[in-house]
Amino acid sequence: MLCSQCRTRAAATAEGLCAECAATRGNAGEAPGQGPWQAPGQVPGQAPGQAPGQPYGQGAAQPPAQGAAPGAFPPPPVPGPPQAPGYPPPAPGYGYPSPAPGYPSPYAPGYLAGPPVPPVVPPVGLFKALVALFAAVVLADLYALVSGARIQSLMASVIAEDFDAYTDADLDAADASYALAGVAQTVAMLATAVVFLVWFHRVRRNAQVLDPAAQRMAPGWAIGAWFVPFANLVLPRRIAGDIWKASGRRGPDGAPQVSYVLVNLWWTVYLVSLVVAQLGTRLYLQAEEAEEVRSGASVIFAGDLLDIVAAVFAVLFVRKLTRMQEERATGAAAAA
Repeated sequence: MLCSQCRTRAAATAEGLCAECAATRGNAGEAPGQGPWQAPGQVPGQAPGQAPGQPYGQGAAQPPAQGAAPGAFPPPPVPGPPQAPGYPPPAPGYGYPSPAPGYPSPYAPGYLAGPPVPPVVPPVGLFKALVALFAAVVLADLYALVSGARIQSLMASVIAEDFDAYTDADLDAADASYALAGVAQTVAMLATAVVFLVWFHRVRRNAQVLDPAAQRMAPGWAIGAWFVPFANLVLPRRIAGDIWKASGRRGPDGAPQVSYVLVNLWWTVYLVSLVVAQLGTRLYLQAEEAEEVRSGASVIFAGDLLDIVAAVFAVLFVRKLTRMQEERATGAAAAA
């Protein structure tokens, strides 16, 4: 039989106490069944001043009478769960477990905070590189225009049978110059496309920080959308519009105040220039007669002109979007 008080040692007295608990009770002058934390005459498990049957922790304890010895009246108990008679009071901090040593407290500041938000870094360097590359595209297009005009002039002489206006060497030189112009256009366009995709993905990541709710597609689509057949005629414009919206200025109510005129002009001219250039290239490569060669060269000439206009609009679009993100980043830094 275990001790009715400590519940750890064997009982050795008629009251069901072990030797140590019986000695402690005898020294304190306690009544049988009374714990060391109870006042004389207090019912076990009942707080001082508590009426019988009243819930534990309720009822005010009365102050000790004048002349009472110090410590004769114990302090009022801390409200807590009721204890069975003869059991020691709960340990300090009962009901509020503490973390194990070496572990951070779950209530520490920042414990539930999410990952840090990356800063907005406007791609100013990429914008400057794109300006130089688009200038190279325009120069290549101008060279192609001159070569194409020469081809058309020679083909007109061939059609009119004006053999004094040209020689076979002139035809070969014009054809070689036109082919070189095509190579220059291809190289300039590929280099510009690579840097433009890097810039486009960067501004898309910035837009995710500025206004994630406005982004309808994942950041990876800023690159992948350009390589999906047929969808690349729509998706890049959609992503560009979302980025434009997130990067624009905010009104007093927090709503974006942006105009999509420049975005629409750039994208429309770009698509038209692609269609016209593809059509002219196909006609020129399939041409067998002088008239067919001249017709194909004329369509390519129109496509080169549209490509120059598209390059100008692209520079304006890149410049405007980069500046909008730079203004938003500067404003956010000043507010912080």
